[in-house]
Amino acid sequence: GLVNKVVSPEDLRKETDALALKVASKSMAVVAIGKEAFYRQRDMPLADAYQYSSDVMVENMMFRDAEEGISAFMAKRSPEWEDR
Repeated sequence: GLVNKVVSPEDLRKETDALALKVASKSMAVVAIGKEAFYRQRDMPLADAYQYSSDVMVENMMFRDAEEGISAFMAKRSPEWEDR
């Protein structure tokens, strides 16, 4: 796994729930691409991983949800994901 935060045992459930809610609020299509890309590139040589990640980012930008995310951010509103 990937560690991005260390919390006390007492705060673990609260922090885990908060992270799960944050991930669940995102486009599931984009989350799935990111998860797959993370696992595929982790054993690649660095140069290959950078190229692969760049290709995935370009693919990601083709999704309607990418356009919606950018539009929502610019308009300061919540996105309406289509998961495509």
